[in-house]
Parts: sequence; structure tokens; C-alpha cells
Amino acid sequence: MKKSIQGKVFVLGDDVDTDQIIPAQYLSYNPAIPEERKMFGVYALCGVPDAQSGLPKGNIPFVPKGDKTSPYTIIVGGKNFGCGSSREHAPISLQAAGIEAVIAEFYARIFFRNSVNGGYLIPFETPKRLCEKISTGDELKIDLEKNEFANLTTGKTYPLTPLGDIVPIIEAGDVFKYAKQSGMLDN
Repeated sequence: MKKSIQGKVFVLGDDVDTDQIIPAQYLSYNPAIPEERKMFGVYALCGVPDAQSGLPKGNIPFVPKGDKTSPYTIIVGGKNFGCGSSREHAPISLQAAGIEAVIAEFYARIFFRNSVNGGYLIPFETPKRLCEKISTGDELKIDLEKNEFANLTTGKTYPLTPLGDIVPIIEAGDVFKYAKQSGMLDN
């Protein structure tokens, strides 16, 4: 596992659901086919923001038109990130867009487990509400050993909740690799 993750942040609000992360009309792509998997990244977070969505207001594209990946590496969200349907495509689409980590107050359980079990991205939790303190485009550096991250743009540092029991799965790469390494599955 890396010791740190650094990059630009894309800030979202509360209750970002899996339909907002990857709208249903793009689920016809097959993530097992590399060229089609890229399309999940192209359409990640392309929904239209409204009063109930956690998507940012204004015209801030997550993936610029004509690109296949996002200029962002990290997402900061509010409460209940990844709620809605249990589609595994949600963390796949964020990974395909170039996201390595999401920092949120808390997650819908299925999104959290899909992220970890598939090895798609690291879902960090934070004890503080940060989606109003950090701006899209800020440069963040997550220190995985210290369980904190620095906003390099503002110079402020914030705590992260330790990853705990999911660390061995993240280090292995996904739940199946972890199960093989720990002897739960035959190689």
C-alpha cells in the first residue's frame, strides 16, 4: 500500500448516491472489457445537480468534455456517500476516472464494502465535516501512516479515522487476493 496519496480534490455534499456517481443509462458498458471500463470513468459524476443531490452547483465538470479521466485524484464528500442502489459500478467508475481515495463523514455500507473488496479506491472517514472547508481544486496529500491529510493549498491538516481491519485487504489489492494470501482460498 502506498504511504501517501496526493492530488487535486473534487468536493461533493451529502447523500451522493450511486445513480449520481454513475447514472443508470451508462450501465450497459461492461467493466470486464478494458475499453468499455474506461467509459465508466468518462460518465462518472455526470449527473445534473439539483437541490437534493450532493453534486456541486455551477459548471464544474468532474471529467472535462473529450477526456476519459478526471484531473482529480481525491473526492471529499459529506454524509452518507454512496447511498442508493448497491451497484458495484459506482466505485469502479470513480476508479476508472482516476480517483484513488474518497474522504467522507460516513458511507453507505455497500459502497464502502464494494470499494474495499474490489480494490477500487480507499474510503477514508473523517470525524469532522470537511465538505464546506475544502474547495474543489485544492491540492491534498493523504498520509496513510499518520491517518491525516494536509490541504497543501491552505496549509491546514485534518484527522482521518484509522482504516482498521480493512488495511490487510487494501494492502493485498482486493478481497480475493487477501483471501488467497491468508489461506482462505486455494491459490
